[in-house]
Amino acid sequence: MLPTAQQRAILAFIRERIDTDGMPPSQLEIAAEFGFKHNSTARYHLRALEQAGALTLAPAHPRGIRLGPPGQRRQRPEYLRLPVLGRVAGGAPIGNDGGDDAQMLVDSSCFAQTPDYFLRVQGDSMRDDGIFDGDLVAVKQTPTARIGQIVVARIDGELTIKRLKLIGARIALLPRNPDYAPIDVPDDADFAIEGIYCGLVRRS
Repeated sequence: MLPTAQQRAILAFIRERIDTDGMPPSQLEIAAEFGFKHNSTARYHLRALEQAGALTLAPAHPRGIRLGPPGQRRQRPEYLRLPVLGRVAGGAPIGNDGGDDAQMLVDSSCFAQTPDYFLRVQGDSMRDDGIFDGDLVAVKQTPTARIGQIVVARIDGELTIKRLKLIGARIALLPRNPDYAPIDVPDDADFAIEGIYCGLVRRS
């Protein structure tokens, strides 16, 4: 059965969120985006898209949405062992502490893109994106990112996690907490994108 116009819109929204955030939306976020009163309505449309071969659902995960049919799911290992390389600022930039030699074994289906390492967040500047102090954020190492993505950036030797933005011709790093001001990257700053955010692990 071919997807309806609304289901095609949901699929486009999922692709957009993966491109922007590095992970799919949750069913609750889909329901909110499309004005569904019940989470079950979003689940119904997702199951229809799965039957059409447009995506695959992993019921055990709130963001367990993978684009493509089931036969395409295992192009990467089922589990990933990733190093925890240090801290990243969820506030003012901080220096990299060199890591704590820890490793985490995680289910690869938790992430829309395959990450390369974890960093531990220090601070709460990204709280409105659901990233809190103490979280382990998964990072895919890359020197490039699209505007609007959550990135790990290095500014004059210090690391921070923020949303990438252009204000005029200037690069800015936006917090997601009104208590923090955007970081305007000076033209002469030693600036680099270290990676893009793929998701997180939160220890209880």
